[in-house]
Amino acid sequence: MAAGLVGSEILAIAADIRERVAAGAEICNLTVGDFSPAQFPVPQALRDGIAKALAEGRTNYPPSSGIPELREAVSRLFARRLGLHYPASSVLIAAGARPLIYATYRAVVDPGDRVVFPVPSWNNNHYAHLLGADGVPVSCGPQTRFLPTREDLVRVLPGARLVCINSPLNPTGTAIEADALRGICEEIVAENQARRSTGQRPLYMLYDQVYWMLRVPGVEHVTPPGVCPEMADYTIFIDGISKAFAATGLRVGWTAGPADVVERMAAILTHVGAWAPRPEQHATADLLGDDATIDAFLETQMQGLAARLDRLHEGLSALAKEGLPVEVIPPMGAIYLTVRIHPFGRVTPEGERLATNDAIRRYLLNAARVGVVPFQAFGVASDDGWFRLSVGAVGLEELGGAVARIGEALRALS
Repeated sequence: MAAGLVGSEILAIAADIRERVAAGAEICNLTVGDFSPAQFPVPQALRDGIAKALAEGRTNYPPSSGIPELREAVSRLFARRLGLHYPASSVLIAAGARPLIYATYRAVVDPGDRVVFPVPSWNNNHYAHLLGADGVPVSCGPQTRFLPTREDLVRVLPGARLVCINSPLNPTGTAIEADALRGICEEIVAENQARRSTGQRPLYMLYDQVYWMLRVPGVEHVTPPGVCPEMADYTIFIDGISKAFAATGLRVGWTAGPADVVERMAAILTHVGAWAPRPEQHATADLLGDDATIDAFLETQMQGLAARLDRLHEGLSALAKEGLPVEVIPPMGAIYLTVRIHPFGRVTPEGERLATNDAIRRYLLNAARVGVVPFQAFGVASDDGWFRLSVGAVGLEELGGAVARIGEALRALS
């Protein structure tokens, strides 16, 4: 398993850019799904809460499932903001979302079980490999904003053990709509009703909503139980502070779901030791209970993110109107913009004919000093020119120059 595990394609690209920057290159880095603290600092209340907990000596092991105050705070947050009612006993805290995704796979998937996930999506192919599962990628295209529909999934749900949905979606920043999610949920409920009569294990949905608080105005966040109440028995939520509060390095995530599944996930993580640090847990519990602070922070956060996404979208749309080989999907949330840059068959000034996404990526990095991530890093097999652009670590003033250099690089092709 370890020998066949592929490292993160995104981190490999980011490492190359870091080396160039260390050598003196000036690059607009739109690769890593992270936040620059200089551009997007964490809430001051969170910083103060961590410092207070440290001063109080809260530095010993926390309970392996999370401190009771934070589990209760997550339970109340879900009730207030999502209309979802999970007792604290059905909430599990861990060191960010990743251990919880792994624990979900480990708790419900055995080697050889089928796991269904749309592509592009983040890391499901790698998690399936870790578990020895039969990963079933389902290709989604721009006509559905790269999000799955009932029709996409209905043929592959029979016999599957887990289906993974992420909204707003990494890498595209697009959000699933209520009707599309309802259709998928109705198929899962029907599949489980059929299984119940034969004693088969159920089909679960891993619903990754770690970006749900980051949405542009007018975009609604929907949940499986919210559109189909029967899905409460089959939905495992993945969530945390990393994206909503720009706190990727503070490592506090949570899951909520069926009590029996969460109990088994907790047992798995007990042996992994993937608990979030106690000071961060106390500070997060206080933050999640303060709606006024949350709302004020998110308003500022989304203003900054929306300004960056809009500037990229407008600039790249102008290149498309000019006739350059660019397409762009309007932003809906998260920190990502989806762009198609497709000068396939054209030749660079150095004489290289561009035939693959990676060749285009390298050309943009060398000629335009802009770092982007091709959709191959998210499980897509085809070279069709789609890229993820992440704005969490760049200043607004950088983006205009980046777009101008992309235009210059594309005009230089023959």
